[in-house]
Amino acid sequence: MKNYSNIAIVVSFFGLWMDSYFSTKLQVLSGFLFIFTFGILHGANDLLLIKTINPKKQSNSSLKILGSYLLVVLMGILLFYTIPALALLLFIIVSAYHFGEQQWQNLQNDFAKWILALFQLAYGFFILSLLFTFHPDEVQSIILNITRISILSSYFSMLLTISGIAFIGLSIYFYWKLEKIRKKLLNELFYLALFTIIFKSSSLIWGFAIYFVLWHSIPSIIDQIKFLNGNYSFKHFIAYCRAAGIYWLISILGMALLYFTFKEQQLFHALFFSFLAAITFPHALVITKMFRGEKGSIKK
Repeated sequence: MKNYSNIAIVVSFFGLWMDSYFSTKLQVLSGFLFIFTFGILHGANDLLLIKTINPKKQSNSSLKILGSYLLVVLMGILLFYTIPALALLLFIIVSAYHFGEQQWQNLQNDFAKWILALFQLAYGFFILSLLFTFHPDEVQSIILNITRISILSSYFSMLLTISGIAFIGLSIYFYWKLEKIRKKLLNELFYLALFTIIFKSSSLIWGFAIYFVLWHSIPSIIDQIKFLNGNYSFKHFIAYCRAAGIYWLISILGMALLYFTFKEQQLFHALFFSFLAAITFPHALVITKMFRGEKGSIKK
């Protein structure tokens, strides 16, 4: 979709404006609503992507593919239950790389894989550490509920500094090395300034929702549709939603069950992010394979 970034900027500022009128409770409810729609939807078509990435394996039954996918999800849930600290650390690392890969996947043919992966990881960590730094109490509470470990807020600032230095350093190298990336790098600096304002002004969930939905999930959906169909159109979007519908509904029902069970407890936030992590592990792997797939003719 042409000029999507301009639309995202306008809607982001609208979300920032709404922040001044929403109570913290309303921000949280609205944030979860956005995450449960486009946020969950963008990972609900992974099974179709798997079949498209590996056309030679079309003989595999849908039930077998679904079983394998669910096994990875269940392993993620089991890891959170048995070794929550390790599971949370892996979730943060995988999420950071996943965010960075989505934003910078156009560079996969211009740099060595290891330096591009490091750049993508640094970018994702910088986004997450910005969010953590502006909401240390809420993040500490979630980490404590998941892992029973108390984290000092200074760790968030340290992560922000390290990831910021790594991202800026690699950005300077990329700016010097590749002329076509220069405009995008300047645009990204503006986006990062926008994210900083949003994260600082909003609640944790509202700020995360604005970034996760507008700047990650919807662009990911557009890329997936282009990968599946060769181009993006509203007709293809409707088909995408229909194909993802049943898996999206199952995810929503699961989250609804958690909400109505733990809605009066801070534990719900911890369970929500644990659930998000469990479905992120296989989704991030599928998207990486999509960007590297033979059919990957994603047009920008």
